[in-house]
Amino acid sequence: MLAAGPADSGPRIVTLCGLGGVGKTSIALEYAHRHLAEVGVGWQLPAEDPAVLAASFGELAAQLGVRELLDTADPVAAVHGALRAYPAEWMLVFDNAPSRSSVASFLPPAGRGRVLITSRDQIWPPGQSLDVPMLDRKVAAEFLVNRTGDPDRKAALELADELGGLPLALEQAAAYIQATVGTLAGYLVAFRERRDELLARGEPTGYDETVATTWSLALQQLGASSPGAAGLLRLLACLAPDPVPLTLLLADEQLADQLAPSVTDAIGQLLGDPVAVGDAAAALRRYSLLTAAGNGMVSVHRLVQHVTLAQEPANAVGQWRQAAGALVEAAIPADPDLPEGWPVFALLLPHARAVLDLISSGMWRIALYSGHSGNPTAARDLFQLIADAHLQSDTGGPEHRDALAARNELAYWTGQAGELVEALDQFAELLPIFERLLGPEHPGTLTARNNLAARTGEAGDAAGARDQFAELVSIRERVLGPEHPSTLITRNNLASWSGEAGDAAGARDQFAELLSIRERVLGPEHPSTLTTRNNLASWSGQAGDAAGARDQFAELLSIFERLLGPEHPDTLITRGNLASWSGQLGDAAGARDQFAELLSIFERLLGPEHPSTLITRGNLASWSGQAGDAAGARDQFAELLPIFERLLGPEHPGTLTTRNNLASWSGQAGDAAGARDQFAELLPIFERVLGPEHPDTLTTRGNLAYWTGEAGEVADAGD
Repeated sequence: MLAAGPADSGPRIVTLCGLGGVGKTSIALEYAHRHLAEVGVGWQLPAEDPAVLAASFGELAAQLGVRELLDTADPVAAVHGALRAYPAEWMLVFDNAPSRSSVASFLPPAGRGRVLITSRDQIWPPGQSLDVPMLDRKVAAEFLVNRTGDPDRKAALELADELGGLPLALEQAAAYIQATVGTLAGYLVAFRERRDELLARGEPTGYDETVATTWSLALQQLGASSPGAAGLLRLLACLAPDPVPLTLLLADEQLADQLAPSVTDAIGQLLGDPVAVGDAAAALRRYSLLTAAGNGMVSVHRLVQHVTLAQEPANAVGQWRQAAGALVEAAIPADPDLPEGWPVFALLLPHARAVLDLISSGMWRIALYSGHSGNPTAARDLFQLIADAHLQSDTGGPEHRDALAARNELAYWTGQAGELVEALDQFAELLPIFERLLGPEHPGTLTARNNLAARTGEAGDAAGARDQFAELVSIRERVLGPEHPSTLITRNNLASWSGEAGDAAGARDQFAELLSIRERVLGPEHPSTLTTRNNLASWSGQAGDAAGARDQFAELLSIFERLLGPEHPDTLITRGNLASWSGQLGDAAGARDQFAELLSIFERLLGPEHPSTLITRGNLASWSGQAGDAAGARDQFAELLPIFERLLGPEHPGTLTTRNNLASWSGQAGDAAGARDQFAELLPIFERVLGPEHPDTLTTRGNLAYWTGEAGEVADAGD
């Protein structure tokens, strides 16, 4: 079913359906192992939780080299784009999908790939599903004989019947027999004696009943021989069925005071003692209740988790869940901004979703990590859940400060996810609430006004953003003083949006004033001072003083080279700015040559698909055209476009900008009709993504009219 089809037929999809514990994942991974040499990319994705699945797409995006370019893009779209253009076969395994609808949006729509899904749900499109049967009794019996070393084939056949051929139950039974130095016949007798306990629940023997009986026996043995191991299993049963960084989770012995006494009695000796943790894990592995997952992590099968907790009283389960939540929260890094902590966040995310309250500080940090690590869509979705939880909470209500903070984060990450109009509406709803509750000049209210102004500009209303920042500057000067850091940041924003609203000279003058203050307050080489110098140079050029911009960037370059070194990213970006303004002064060929030199450095230092490398390629293409090689510019943008489409998706702003440049240079290379057709395709995308009145939409409409006229359709151009 997964055999290669026609090159343009799209991915082949097969879903392995069956009961939990039947071996669907094992079969999928065995298939992947056997065919790994046939593909260029192979990746397993946990599909039970959409948030965890989305985070896994972020990790896959990083492996494919597209995370640096995510910006506000959906990592799922980025991965889909990468796989669509991938030159070789690829393979994805979606493990434990709840249903077809739960993974439909994650399935790659195009590309030369194989998609293998495991699911308990049996309803899938015709030709895409394959039921995984129980093991034949003879095969199951042979497994029991080989696994335990007991040659009693009669007992093995009878036990295979009793266990219903469920692979997980067979493995657990054999593990118990081995660990207890028992026999197949002895286990069979014990099993039959305990079957009535399960039948009393009104369910037939098999599946949960058989597995529950096996684990009940194992847990009794563990409770007597290794109470710490039994406690560890109860703790792990509360977490998600994903790899657990066990040593990290149990590292802090001080947490014992936060746990229920019964929980502390069971696992207190494990906290802060990696040797004791290793002994407990080894005891569980003897019964195959715990599996090594690599890199010091362990995993527990979801059925083991279910049965383990089902044997505990409700109040005890609550205590174990509270303990799991306390341990996970303590293990979550304090600062979600720091990239060095992101791998730990990624490991803990599914477990945080399983045991943490949505309004906990740990879940807040998890949501922030999702955004800062390049997945603003996941951050938005988590903050939506957090905000909803605050609204439903009995403590505080919808206008409690924590609820408002969650709504503020939701609005911010909605904007970062590319939904600018929706973000603007959310900030507009929040501002009057802050003004009513806190007062018009409270720091929280002023921050809300700042966010609303910024989103106003990003949504296409630069003049509106400028006016809002102008009002905010006067308030902050009066409340905080003219040289307070928040006042200076607001002045910076006012200058920027003044320029974006068309007043480049005004922006230049404002940055000149701001620079003198920052040089005096912070020093001439403080990062904020240098940023202001960069902005002043840029707006000087946009105000018509290209020579001044060039000279300022030349001065800045010498400072960056001295402070940061010749190949620091900020130094290289400044070189690019210097090259651009040199070109604006008439030396297009010189700008082209400088960007060609920069490109080789970026490719060597950062790789061919790093954002800075691709930006430099775009600049090289543009200046090649400005130097007289319109066809060369067209061809370079044509090479860039599929890279952006693969890395960012077809509707990301970077992709659309590249399409715009390709259309323009196609026209300037003599293909007016081709330029017209390309702009005609672009216009409805801009109208849908940005709105009909957005400046970029209006520019595209003007370009379409121009090239329609150049193609000889004067009447249509006027329309």
